[in-house]
Amino acid sequence: MDPAPPARSAKKLASKLLGRRLASDLWLAIGALAIQFQTTMTTTNNETRLIVAPSDIDADMLYATKFWAGDPFIFLQQNGKRTIVLSDLEMGRGRRTAKVDEFVSLNQLEREVQGKSKQAPAFDKILGHFLRKRGVKSAVVPANFPLGYARALANDVDLAPTNGLFWPEREAKTDEELKLIGRALRITETGLKRAMEVLKASKPKGKKLSWSRKTLTSEILRAEIDSAMLCAGGTPTNTIVAGGDQACDPHERGSGPLYADSLIILDIFPRDPRSGYWGDMTRTVVRGRASDAQRKLWETVKEGQELALREIQDGVDGMKIHKAIQALFKKRGYPTEVRNGKNVGFFHGTGHGLGLEIHEYPRLQKVVLKERQVLTVEPGLYYPALGGVRHEDVVVVAKTGCRVLSRFPKQLEI
Repeated sequence: MDPAPPARSAKKLASKLLGRRLASDLWLAIGALAIQFQTTMTTTNNETRLIVAPSDIDADMLYATKFWAGDPFIFLQQNGKRTIVLSDLEMGRGRRTAKVDEFVSLNQLEREVQGKSKQAPAFDKILGHFLRKRGVKSAVVPANFPLGYARALANDVDLAPTNGLFWPEREAKTDEELKLIGRALRITETGLKRAMEVLKASKPKGKKLSWSRKTLTSEILRAEIDSAMLCAGGTPTNTIVAGGDQACDPHERGSGPLYADSLIILDIFPRDPRSGYWGDMTRTVVRGRASDAQRKLWETVKEGQELALREIQDGVDGMKIHKAIQALFKKRGYPTEVRNGKNVGFFHGTGHGLGLEIHEYPRLQKVVLKERQVLTVEPGLYYPALGGVRHEDVVVVAKTGCRVLSRFPKQLEI
């Protein structure tokens, strides 16, 4: 691009003072810095961003503020400055823990809107008042921005939902985030360890497993897993303990008695309440003796996961990995198809992003992988009457290969 006239004059003067080659190098460096500065200003400082949400269930709000709250509050980023609006109830805790630049009192804004009226104003009126005071005419909002607030602001503020990630930087995990995910995985492994202890202590009583003088059920084993994770500082969420045909429905939590010599899927995904980051791991076991068919199924899924772990690296198309696993399974005699109206084989994704959400961007099989993405790798095979097998670990993508963050061993027979 040809520089503007004043820039041409400056470039000519630099050539006289420094010599043509040195001046050219200097000018290129200045140009690169200018482009970088312009890009940074455009993407961060000049783009007003608005979130209204409770941070305990909204990952974008928690990422932006590092502040936990169960009720919705206001976050505004304007000209690079991050502001949150909190009630007096939350203000003290917010000042101690939130990582933002400015705190505004919701109660003060409420008084300004209410004036002499006896009736307290609705939250959307306070939100509109705050944005008018800040001169906000347009803002980028998350795709899940509340419709009621959007309608209330429609006449005053042009809201544009993001097409993709609200905070694109969430995709590439920092070293600190990797530590926090690692801590969530250690909590996950505490739950798995307890599951193995209980299963090992259980005994066959007929076809069913018995533990502590009663029939061992999915509910009892799940309670033991969840209690162990609570004691380790985690928050359990919908832990899966599914045996037999129940395990052939990948998100079935499991219920009723657990059986000896039967495949049992343990899928455990707690949240670390200190950071908000999630762990996620799955192991498949048999209490007793596995049949040859069960062992072959288990080993084949393990082989599929090992294939994925070898192939994952920056720049690889995740769909190629997914299709390679499906091809391997078919070659081993496990096609993916519909039988008697039910899906069998490998009919879910190979993995998903993990971080401040249990299922966050990206889906492994839908993107070209990038360095520092954190992903689950969890192929599975499911055949009623034989059972289901899934192995799941967590990895971080590297330039060459990947690093496995989970540590718990895989063992078929307990």
